[in-house]
Amino acid sequence: MIRAVLDANIYVSARIRPQGPPGRILRLLLDDQAFQLVGSDAIFDEVRRSLKYPKVRRYLSLTNEEIDRWMIAVALIAEPTEGRLKLRAVEKDPDDDKYLAAALEGRAGYLVSGDSDLLELHECKGVSIVTAREFLSVIEGRR
Repeated sequence: MIRAVLDANIYVSARIRPQGPPGRILRLLLDDQAFQLVGSDAIFDEVRRSLKYPKVRRYLSLTNEEIDRWMIAVALIAEPTEGRLKLRAVEKDPDDDKYLAAALEGRAGYLVSGDSDLLELHECKGVSIVTAREFLSVIEGRR
């Protein structure tokens, strides 16, 4: 089974525009278990914070409690990583290293992101770093 880590921007985009590639990825995960989601507390904390940003909130009609419940549900279906692996791979934004660390720790083959700092790496230690559209092609091609 395909294993993947999703960047916070994928979750946020999925909530704002469910019909776009990030939303379709989450729908395939939730409805069809099309891949195994891998995540960490650090990632899910960032997603939760991102969904509560004022610039994001104007596109969502979710309360803080609804956001928290949604994040708990997502975290429950994800295979958790322990967050022990530390690495320096993203020179321009070291905060993005947590995504690669989770992918490596969780033996994920893909890191799905819209972040140019991550995408310009293309690959790191066997993890393919792809856009939502590219990952959607991968999982839809397996169906």
